[in-house]
Amino acid sequence: MNSRLKFFVVFFSTSLVALLLVGAVIGKSAPADEPYKHLAVFTEVVSRIKSEYVEEPDMKSVTLGALNGLLESIDPFASYLNAEQFKEWTKKKDSYKGDVGLLLSKRAGYIGIVGAVPGSPGAQAGLGVGDWIETIKGVATRDMPLAFAELMLRGETGSTIEISVLRARRPEPQKMTLTRAALIYPPVQFRMMDNQVGYIRPDTLATGKVAEAAAAIDKLQGQGAKRWLLDLRNCSTGAPEEGVELANLFVDKGLLGYLQGQKIPRQNFEAAPAKARTKLPMQVVINRGTANGCEVAGAALLDTKRADLVGERTYGAASLRRAVTMEDGAAVILSVAKYYAPGGKAIPDNGVTPQTSLPEPDEQVEYDEDGNPLPPDTTKPKDPGSYIGRILTLIKPEAK
Repeated sequence: MNSRLKFFVVFFSTSLVALLLVGAVIGKSAPADEPYKHLAVFTEVVSRIKSEYVEEPDMKSVTLGALNGLLESIDPFASYLNAEQFKEWTKKKDSYKGDVGLLLSKRAGYIGIVGAVPGSPGAQAGLGVGDWIETIKGVATRDMPLAFAELMLRGETGSTIEISVLRARRPEPQKMTLTRAALIYPPVQFRMMDNQVGYIRPDTLATGKVAEAAAAIDKLQGQGAKRWLLDLRNCSTGAPEEGVELANLFVDKGLLGYLQGQKIPRQNFEAAPAKARTKLPMQVVINRGTANGCEVAGAALLDTKRADLVGERTYGAASLRRAVTMEDGAAVILSVAKYYAPGGKAIPDNGVTPQTSLPEPDEQVEYDEDGNPLPPDTTKPKDPGSYIGRILTLIKPEAK
């Protein structure tokens, strides 16, 4: 069985287990003691594995796999770290300046890529949403804690890391070596388009980018912009609070969203009138690589009826995560609160769905003779019938 077939067998079997776990453990109509009954079932299954499996299993691996499966079934960004791993993670998580610029989550037991910081080593290698990391430094990511995988990808600037990647359009895992670098977040892009449409695209909502977007609004309005096209595609980095600030540039009053968890009291995010910069009509473009802060912004602009959303459903990643320590020194890193759209939908549950669905064509990536992706040729003129061009056809020019 080749690696690709193994991957998809694991994917579907794990998905089935996840569905069973979710249905059994968090069913709202279940009696109060129902979870304990399912724990008894779990204990019996483990006992049967130990006594009936074809050979004596490694029970430590069995238990670890079960823990990871349970966490993934409720939170693709959760991690279980044993005491030694948590100690190393705590010590090193902020000590390295070098990174490959990938935002990760767990899917079917493996490490999935949510997005890549533009210009980062990961982005230059052509990695993006929908790709899967099969190994890091030769170690399989199957049941690897997400937080530990993120730690392994960091290091000193200039150092290298070898990974193997599974991609939808390639039959076998592709090995590649990435050189870690200090991440430099690109400036907010903006320009005037046809029919005086002001185009604004933040590639990240890192600190300071909302201020750049505000300056772009002011400049384009000074040039006579009559409406906005806010492009949030593949913008996956940036705190959810930055998304609130971005939405506030376009909304001058009302609820922009809220944060709430089982032990986190509801925290409302209200628009501050003084921060709003424009009341011009607008469209917002989103896709499956839109995550975190940009999802919060998109949800706020949608629910306040401030903008029409076009594109694809977003990833669903906006939550507050914390490390919860355990008695033996281990820890569980998981979401303790979710960000909600003004209308009450939890963004991590289903992402943000646009009013107008317009699937984005897959980018055609060319490879060299060794199978490595080639950087895009920026010297070629862009096709006037491009994706953004199609969106512009949906925008009616302002009546004179």
